[in-house]
Amino acid sequence: MSRIGKNPVVIPADVTVVVTEGLVTVKGKLGQLTQEFSDVTVKVEEGQVIVERSSDHKDQRAKHGLYRSLINNMINGVSTGFTKELELVGVGYRASNQGQKLDLALGFSHNIVLEVAKEVTLETISEKGKNPIVKLTSYDKQLLGQVTAKIRNFRRPEPYKGKGIKFVGEVLRRKAGKSA
Repeated sequence: MSRIGKNPVVIPADVTVVVTEGLVTVKGKLGQLTQEFSDVTVKVEEGQVIVERSSDHKDQRAKHGLYRSLINNMINGVSTGFTKELELVGVGYRASNQGQKLDLALGFSHNIVLEVAKEVTLETISEKGKNPIVKLTSYDKQLLGQVTAKIRNFRRPEPYKGKGIKFVGEVLRRKAGKSA
């Protein structure tokens, strides 16, 4: 039995979960999310969401924990939300935003302008003497991860000096230079 899949998901008071044929809809104060599911059974009982499988077939075992985690992330997202912070490390690296447009200066011949999805709240923090920080907040964990990965891929951290876009708190593996 899946250790993750057998744990029930507790539904907070301000969240409603509706299960229809092959679709879970979660609605909360921050927004509404839907997720399709197959090969498992999803039930709402006594303020909990329970994900069950009917057999030990490989596909059902794989999807048991997956759908439980996805539903848990949906419930956490619409009730509290998720936040990710990216740090720009490098001389002359800057970030600014005008509404949902993120403007990044990353040492290329031109600035990179990215239109961020409306579900993601964008904030840039630039303090003198510190690296610029891009703070992204959303109720959709998958979309948030996709947007942060796209921003990070513009200039990944390199292993020698650590220049690039990294997550706040991320520890990079550093390499020694030529002299070592």
